[in-house]
Amino acid sequence: MTLEFKQVEKRAGAETHIYPTDLKLEDGGFNILLGTTLSGKTTMLHLMAGLDRPTSGQVWFNGKNVTGAPVQKRNVSMVHQQFINYPNFNVFENIASPLRIQRTPAAEINKRVASVAELLNLAPLLKRSPHELSGGQQQRTALARALVKDADLVLLDEPLANLDFKLREELRDELPKLFENRGCTVVYATSEPNEALLLGGHTATLHEGQVTQFGRTEEIYRRPKDLRSAQVFADPPMNTAPVAKRGDTFVLNETVNWPTMERQRTLSDSAYTVGIRPHHITPVAGRGHAVPVEGEVLITEFSGSESVIHFRIGERTWVSQSQGIHPFEIGSRAQFFIDAANCIYFGPDNELVSA
Repeated sequence: MTLEFKQVEKRAGAETHIYPTDLKLEDGGFNILLGTTLSGKTTMLHLMAGLDRPTSGQVWFNGKNVTGAPVQKRNVSMVHQQFINYPNFNVFENIASPLRIQRTPAAEINKRVASVAELLNLAPLLKRSPHELSGGQQQRTALARALVKDADLVLLDEPLANLDFKLREELRDELPKLFENRGCTVVYATSEPNEALLLGGHTATLHEGQVTQFGRTEEIYRRPKDLRSAQVFADPPMNTAPVAKRGDTFVLNETVNWPTMERQRTLSDSAYTVGIRPHHITPVAGRGHAVPVEGEVLITEFSGSESVIHFRIGERTWVSQSQGIHPFEIGSRAQFFIDAANCIYFGPDNELVSA
């Protein structure tokens, strides 16, 4: 089940929501749209579903041009961020509703609802109304409705965003397994890079209505093709700074430099941009290539057992993300350590030169 955009563009008046895009999703696999709010994720899902029509270009699915086909004539299911269930139906009827519309025989409806309810741990709740369910149970009901339809295309628009941490973790682990061997194409939109990594599959990074890269999720994370793709795949934001390569050394400023890795020694002596993910800058020196830097502490944030520290070096603000509680006094000078082995380098055109 292949879904493909051929020069798809979406405009609203003078505003462009999706720039001309060519994108061919993984056939029958788990595909992720990763981008910040307003990057175009929901618009792309609506174009895939037939809820919206492109201004120009074509949408192809399973070898057919479906650009003008209404959503009612497509075998597609969509799960939204909000818990969208029919309030006057119990859980059974909510799950069964797409099958009723298809005029599926009653015996088949009972069989398929029972099967998917068992899969999502909803079997004891089938007679309850949505208002009697927790948030996680309501979202499981919405997922069950998408699964029971046995759709060729399943679209998930940040479906876990409104759930608490524990429920997000549980459903995030379950989702790829739920769609294994179902023969459908799944598209999952998220703004969280960590979620994309946990889900795996293939990822398209989106920035202001443009797909900057598409490929295996882990490969894009490790080798983003340009600075924009790298920044989309970093939360907190990636630290960037100009550096110069001089022989076998990268120079950040008068007091901070580090040796090149073997893979970077063939680069010409020139100016580059270094990208450093926040978890590769820590208050404690790790093993390997730890490069000390000193900066003025601006903000400290603690979340559970994790510390996020914003500090200034020269005119640039840097972010460190590390395990453990590392209290610093605001305005104090503190030392941090860059993991030079995990630095990423981009050329003057912001294209990747080494990772």
